[in-house]
Amino acid sequence: MTRAHERGTEEVQGRQVAAVDLGSNSFHMVIARVRGEEVRPIDRVREPVQLARGLGKRRVLTKATRQRALRALERFNQRLREVEPGRVRAVGTSTLRSARNSSEFLAEAEEALGHPIEVIKGREEARLIYLGVAHSLPDDPGPRLVVDIGGGSTECILGEHFVAREVHTLNVGCVRLTKKCFGDGLLTEEAFEAARLRAQREFSSIERAFRESGWQQAVGASGTIRAADSILRQNGWGAQGITASGLKKLRRAMIRAGDIGSFKLKGLRPDRARVFPGGVAILQALFDRLGLDTLTATSGALREGVLYDLLGRIRHEDVRERTIRGFQLRYRIDAAQASRVERTALALLSHAPASWGLDPTADGRVLSWAARLHEQGLAVTWSKHHRHGAYLLRHADMPGFSRDDQRLLATIVGGHRRKIDLEYVEALSDEDYERAAYLILVLRLSVLLHRSRSPVDLPPLRLTGDAVRVRLRVPKRWLAAHPLSRLDLEEEATHLRALGFDFGITP
Repeated sequence: MTRAHERGTEEVQGRQVAAVDLGSNSFHMVIARVRGEEVRPIDRVREPVQLARGLGKRRVLTKATRQRALRALERFNQRLREVEPGRVRAVGTSTLRSARNSSEFLAEAEEALGHPIEVIKGREEARLIYLGVAHSLPDDPGPRLVVDIGGGSTECILGEHFVAREVHTLNVGCVRLTKKCFGDGLLTEEAFEAARLRAQREFSSIERAFRESGWQQAVGASGTIRAADSILRQNGWGAQGITASGLKKLRRAMIRAGDIGSFKLKGLRPDRARVFPGGVAILQALFDRLGLDTLTATSGALREGVLYDLLGRIRHEDVRERTIRGFQLRYRIDAAQASRVERTALALLSHAPASWGLDPTADGRVLSWAARLHEQGLAVTWSKHHRHGAYLLRHADMPGFSRDDQRLLATIVGGHRRKIDLEYVEALSDEDYERAAYLILVLRLSVLLHRSRSPVDLPPLRLTGDAVRVRLRVPKRWLAAHPLSRLDLEEEATHLRALGFDFGITP
């Protein structure tokens, strides 16, 4: 155990940590206390918001849905007041990824919750689901298949121990499929068959790879799977978990009921019944395409994965650091040069004007990542490599990073040289725009100062000024001995003017 890990462990012992999952069907909150290596839940809250049902044809969340969601988050807020800031992580999933007015809603949602909300990509959602499921199971050897049927998407993951090896997000969920195939509320054979075929089409893209993977255990997470397991057990259709024969009996019972309003079975909550038909169709398609015999339900899910991931960050075991190191290796980045730029950038940031309002820890971490990856685009070509690097970061799968994290990081890397592409900077939120502008300035200066790629240390440097007028203090002797660097810094004023800075150098 490293000293950093020991400090992190001491800091979190006995304290409360919390995870909030803004899912497409339900919003969940779990609050836990840390004891040793164990996270013990002490409170759970579930709100059946059904966000995906409120997503219209134009992919806009309706006013009624937004209000229902905000009221739920306000109730979460009351319980979270006892949890320290920085020990709460909230994530949004499929519906918030696809809603066109997601940004507008998120601003209201963060105010209601009292904490930042990250919209995570599908593959990151799958990774966190696997992490939550893995911590709820014995750490048996051998690969396992984990499936999570959400309201807007279905995640399928192959992993071993606590590591997800292969993750896939399929564009089919219980809310969306129920809305599409059972929108009139009728539970007919034809509607079930249409829903099953739609789901099968999604699973066909992963069928071969998953059948040949050799997994030894199939585990299901989420409310849909736990509800199906409970219904089959309580009605005598499956004592050993979810099976294909049990699902057929469940489907026949639903068809006999005739419509969603009349469908009542032991183990099924009324609010779940409204979205359950689509979930059953997805389960049948899963068994058909992947050749399952039995699917075992587990209590672990996305929110538990978020908790364990948050705990890792507190203990300095941040998966994002692993991701950055992996990118450096994959794209064969010059680590020595990246390290030089990183040291200078962090030194400049430490003396940045207080009026910038930057957080030395959080913003320093982002700047460090950008410095370590700023030459990633060289793996494509030298010409416009800053733009190639930004593209890779914007679209790559980056475990641990939210969608907004990636956008910010890509924007900083894309702005580290030549003309600054304001289109991407201005597409950021107001808060991230200001952060990006300052961090781009610092990274650009650091890259220019290390243009020679020399291992020789730079002289003491310092940034002075205010939010607009910025001066870089450089020793006169060094400037005289480095005429190319002086010219670069003088010309830099033109580029930084695009971000609204009045930049200059001074001895």
